[in-house]
Amino acid sequence: MHKNFDTQKMTFRKILLLCLACMLLAACTSKSSKSTATLPVPIPDETAMITELVELEVSGEPADEVVDVQVPPADDAEPLSSEELEALETRLNINIDMDESDRKVVEQYFKYFTHRGRKTFQRYLSRCGALLPHATEIFKQKGLPEEIVYLAFVESGFNAKAYSRAGAAGVWQFMPYTGRKYGLKQNWWIDERRDPYKSASAAADYLLKLYNDFGDWYLAIAAYNAGEGKIGRAMEKTGAESFFELTQKNHKLSHKARLRKETKHYVPKFLAIVKIMRNLEKLGFDPCEGGACEPIKAIKVKGGTDLLALANDLNIRWKTFYDMNTAFRRQVSPPDYEATVYVPAVKAAKAIAFLQSDKSRPYAGWISYKVRRGDSWYRIGRKHGVPVAVLKKVNNRRSNMLKPGQRLMIPGSNSTQVAWRSPRAKTHAIAQKRGNYVVQKGDTLYGISRSSGVSVKTLLSANGLRSAKLLRAGTKLYIPNQSKRTAARKSSKKKATKTVAYQVRRGESVWTIAKKFGVSYKDVLRWNQLSKRSVLRPGDNLKIYAN
Repeated sequence: MHKNFDTQKMTFRKILLLCLACMLLAACTSKSSKSTATLPVPIPDETAMITELVELEVSGEPADEVVDVQVPPADDAEPLSSEELEALETRLNINIDMDESDRKVVEQYFKYFTHRGRKTFQRYLSRCGALLPHATEIFKQKGLPEEIVYLAFVESGFNAKAYSRAGAAGVWQFMPYTGRKYGLKQNWWIDERRDPYKSASAAADYLLKLYNDFGDWYLAIAAYNAGEGKIGRAMEKTGAESFFELTQKNHKLSHKARLRKETKHYVPKFLAIVKIMRNLEKLGFDPCEGGACEPIKAIKVKGGTDLLALANDLNIRWKTFYDMNTAFRRQVSPPDYEATVYVPAVKAAKAIAFLQSDKSRPYAGWISYKVRRGDSWYRIGRKHGVPVAVLKKVNNRRSNMLKPGQRLMIPGSNSTQVAWRSPRAKTHAIAQKRGNYVVQKGDTLYGISRSSGVSVKTLLSANGLRSAKLLRAGTKLYIPNQSKRTAARKSSKKKATKTVAYQVRRGESVWTIAKKFGVSYKDVLRWNQLSKRSVLRPGDNLKIYAN
């Protein structure tokens, strides 16, 4: 027994030693392989930060979010061609001396956009269309150097739908506060930071202000990215007089006061893009075909204009219309002021005619609904008689999630937003046309039910009503099977030869008085606006139409 135990003990020790030996051997092998393998080259501190655009859904709206992606320097084994070297040496209208490290960053961006990022830059060019010529003209009118307009490529790649994680939006990436400061409206209905035409004018004004502050275009451009306060404080603390001198002295600043890598690379990236834009044909890029784009005309629309109805009248798909009007966050214009809409110039006259007609149906059937705790798409849709699919479509939402406090746009029966009306709304519209009873002051649905012999449930159903509380004096009700009775009442009224003012005596009731004059008990009630519950008192005066 002890011998077996000792044998097992020895076997266990051998196994343990064998495992330890294997582990040591593996460690040595790993260390050896690491020492002989080619290590990845570390990305230098000055490596360019390339801004790419990825399609995301932000707040239920299709939008592009700007995302910073680190890209290593272009492969040194792939040298620049003679044409590319010549383009890189292009002198600009706002040239300034820079040291070798700054030139290297410019070259990195130039090489990226002409080699590995070539498709990205070509996509930028395909987007600029009529926007670049328009922005160029605005900058020229305001006295800015023409080259400054290419800053839009750095900001968003001329993407009007671009959003940044920091909250900037549009071609010129205005932050909310700065956008409002320069006249770009932002609310639940519209975000004019995404209006490429208005934002271009605002960007020119802002850049001109920054140039007046610093007296240097490169500093103005850097301030456009980092803010005038950040650049101003950094200049004061370092004593620098130019952007490139500031980047060289950046290490002298405290960690909080230093310029971020994004800002240090912002101007070099801009310079690389300007050099490319000056040499598009030489570098083999397809040009920005601004002249080939369909001319656009700006027109004013009244508050609450149904934009989908306008697009349909112009025979323009909504997606195409929205691409021309990216500022709108809803398919209806803001209800309380005029807004600007862009349409093809050839269709401007037709658009104006539509807006002046009744077909435009200004804001009437829409309501703004604040989501409450416990609400769901189904619950809201059922409450307002609108299918969930329609609610999601008009609010540009795909998600099933709703948050308390969130605002939704609810279409009513008067809206042309969607070619749909709830069954209840259709019933109500038909009942209004067929109405054979005008609700009097003091009427209740129960009283009308008793006098007409039609149940309350039937009256609600026949008139497309959700509740008896919706009854209002002066509105028309359709009472089923009442047409003959109504005709008889009208006929009896026409046959009446005289009106009797009758004074009620002790012990009399509506029924006994009606019998006395040979008229209908219900007619007496109707003539005197009484209900079956009304109590007659001696001395009360009644109006009787007697034959």
